[in-house]
Order: sequence, then structure tokens, then C-alpha cells
Amino acid sequence: MSETFPVDVRSEVGRLTGVILHRPGPEVALMTPATAERALYSDILNRRVAAQEYAQLQGVLERWTRTFAVRDLLADILAERSVREVLVERVCARERVPELAPSLLGLEPAELTRALIEGVPLVRDTLTRFLSPDRFALPPLHNFFFMRDAAAALGDRVLIGRMASPVRAREALIMDAVFTHHPQLRTETIDPVRLGADRPEVTIEGGDVLVIRDDVLLVGVGRRTSTHAVDFLLERLAGDHAVRHVFVQELPPEPESFIHLDMAFTQLDRDLCMVYAPLILEHNHYETVQIRLAGGRVERIREVDSLLAGLREIGIDLAPAVCGGPADRWTQEREQWHSGTNFFALAPGKVIGYARNEHTLAELDRHGFAILAAGDVIAGRADPDAHARCVITIDGSELARGGGGCRCLTLPIGREAVS
Repeated sequence: MSETFPVDVRSEVGRLTGVILHRPGPEVALMTPATAERALYSDILNRRVAAQEYAQLQGVLERWTRTFAVRDLLADILAERSVREVLVERVCARERVPELAPSLLGLEPAELTRALIEGVPLVRDTLTRFLSPDRFALPPLHNFFFMRDAAAALGDRVLIGRMASPVRAREALIMDAVFTHHPQLRTETIDPVRLGADRPEVTIEGGDVLVIRDDVLLVGVGRRTSTHAVDFLLERLAGDHAVRHVFVQELPPEPESFIHLDMAFTQLDRDLCMVYAPLILEHNHYETVQIRLAGGRVERIREVDSLLAGLREIGIDLAPAVCGGPADRWTQEREQWHSGTNFFALAPGKVIGYARNEHTLAELDRHGFAILAAGDVIAGRADPDAHARCVITIDGSELARGGGGCRCLTLPIGREAVS
């Protein structure tokens, strides 16, 4: 093992120093039309194309910062028998397949890693299993390449997701094990399951949690994150005196593109954000609430006019760039659907997103962003640091169909401080 990496994320835009990734693998190709809906997809993905597009994202990040493959991190910790036993027990109990535990524990770390991610085929050795329509006793993790959902770094700690869908519970169990046991990752976890909040009404995912400043969080409440989970998080945060303000944005229940807050709002620079205007800028019936913490407790809860207005009151003045451009509501809806707000910052004013959202890129151009192709950055023909502001574009024809963008695909674990 190399030297330890202290987890530390206190903004959305500080220069990236470490990120965890998972390249789409065989588990994506194992999806069928019959299992797609259960796996939270409206269609099946082409693994080859998705992997090619992801390789552009990974190539840019490998040139920019230190990257960690979650598959490697998992294999490392599974070499420790005690860790292996606990994780297998938790997975088999959660997915109600205790009979799989002995065979899983007999696998080598690399093979067990493969089984936990790519699934375990169903052995048809009883009448019930013979007649079962299922192909897998332990289903593949079709969504695991969306690394943001199952965990989120908050300062020097990591919030483990309590996933809204049971089909994704194993992702959170894996991330909890990685952050708890890997000797390279120096952090503590906030895990609702371990901390007594393993209840159906408590759900929270990383795409709904944004660290705007070391003392300010934004949290989306909607399809994937519940008010009960925010209450749980407030209890954990109130006692450490680090976070002082939590802004909660209610999200529309439909369409499905509003699964997380980062599908409607992401930060691009110290003073600029990308927004879906109908939700963030226009009057609507979705509430925005400010919660102030002080003295280890919730001091005040009140409604504010908007996220931007509330942030402005505490000294964070963000100008909005509009997903799809300001001119046409139809274009805004279309590009929001394809993750047009979902940018990932490499540093202040240097972001990465999908090339398909042409009107959103034109809006960024109007805000002084140079448009750089990922291939040129990877090949060294373009240098993001040569520009005050830039957006690096990756192909997104297939990845976007999975329901997320570049922020969804990445789990940052280190950023430099931002003044």
C-alpha cells in the first residue's frame, strides 16, 4: 500500500486532488429488457459505447488528478478475512440469500469483488430455483458506475447513502466497507444503517448533497432523499459545529430526470452556477428552506425565496448560467433531461460535461468558457490551465441514457481549499 490519502472535500469547485471511479463493466451488459425497470432504467445500455464515453472522462481525470478504481479498493480490503466475512454477511442478509455466504467466502479477493459487482448466477438445483424467472441469485450492480449516489464526502467524513431503491443497497454496503477499512483512505463514515436509521422512510443519496462551503450544505429532497434523512443528517451535523447552514431544495417528483439536486443545480466557479431555470430561478410551488445550526442544535428553520437568494444572504453570491440557454423552455427541458446541469468541477471555472447539450455549452461560452474536447485534453493538445474558464466535453449519447452526468459518475475525495 502507498501513503494514506486524507479525505477532505469542503467545496464543489476546489482543485481536485483525488476521485474514485468505476468504469462500466460486464454488469452493464448483463441488463435485459425484463430487468431494466427493476434496475431503474428505461432502456438497456450499449456497454461498448458507454465504456468508450466513460474512458474519455477517466482519461481527463487521470491527467488531472489522482484516481482510485473502486474495484481495486474493494479487492484490497477483501484480502482481510474479517472484513470479507462481515461484508458478505451484510450483503447476504440484506438481499436475503444467506445460502450464498459459504461459497462467496471461499472465493479469492478478486473473484469475490467480481461477484459482488457483476452478480452471482442462480444455481437451479431446486424446483423453486429451476422455475424462477431470475438469472441471478445476486443481481449485477447495473448502476454502480454512478459513483456519486452511494457516498458523498463532507469535509473529512463520508456520508454513506441509504439508497431509495433496495436494488442499490449493496452499493452503499460496499462503499461503507471501503471507506471504513481501506488503509489508504483516512476518514470516518456517517452511515444511517450503522447509526440506527435503517428505516424505509430514511433515504439519502450523494447526488442530493452539495458542499458549497465548509460550513454550508445544499440538500435536495425528492425521489431519492427524504425529509427524514435530512433530519437524521442534521442530528449528526449539529454536534460538530462545522456546518452552520443547510439549504433544502424540494424537487419535482416527475419527470424522472429530477432524481437528484445536481440534475437541477451544480456549481461551476466561485461565483457561477448552472441551473435549471424553471425550478431554481422562477416562481413555483417547490419550497426552498434554510436551516441554521448553532450550539449543537437546530436554531432556526425558515423558507427563503430561492437557493440563490438564500446563499446571497450568507455571503455566497452565485450568478446563474441557464441549462439549455435562456431563450427557450423546450430546449431547457430537453437538455436538463440529458443531464445538462450535471457538471463536475476539476477546479474553479474548469468543468467537465456532455458534448450533446449544445445550447448549454453555448450558454457557457457566453460566460467566458473555452470549449475543449476531452480527446484533445487527453492527448495534450489542449491544456485546461491555459484558460481562465473552460468546459471539457465528453461524448454522452449512451451514458446520459443511464440518467446522470459527469458529477453523478464521480466521487471526489479530495479538493484544495477555495478562498
